[in-house]
Amino acid sequence: MSRHLLDHRRKSLRLGGYDYSQPGAYFVTICTFKSRNLLGEVHNREMFLNDAGRIVERNWLEIPEHFLIADLDSFIVMPNHIHGILVLIDVGRGTACRAPTERFGKPIPDSLPTIIRSFKAAATRRLNIFKNTPGDTLWQRNYYEHIIRSEESLNRIRKYIVENPLRWAEDPENPNRGY
Repeated sequence: MSRHLLDHRRKSLRLGGYDYSQPGAYFVTICTFKSRNLLGEVHNREMFLNDAGRIVERNWLEIPEHFLIADLDSFIVMPNHIHGILVLIDVGRGTACRAPTERFGKPIPDSLPTIIRSFKAAATRRLNIFKNTPGDTLWQRNYYEHIIRSEESLNRIRKYIVENPLRWAEDPENPNRGY
């Protein structure tokens, strides 16, 4: 592969060699494209969703309907991002033949990357239909994830999610912070 191609390949944010289809709790943050405040507003430290935010929230709540192993925990839709905890549960399927991580063009059913990609696509499609903006980009191309490994961590992240609107004025994702 040429040096030029190597310099422009996307670097994965996922933990190398980790099987993102295995049971466990995952904290995810998905940001809107260019961090645009499209999903609502925070007033008096409380989040108020607009129509776009309600569409995103509805799509998040529908994840368990489309993925047999996904369960939802705490989540919040903010003006330009969504935080949530997804719990992948063991449904008794064998995973001996499953690749540990998904590769471009080869999604692994019911894995975290497949769930997030499907959520983003469905929310974008619904919002573009609602706004009559076919082809408009809603989300940044990747997302942040953290594997939750303890009950203490899970509770700390739940608190972070619930209290996110309280800290919006100082949030690094808030393009208007400090005003």
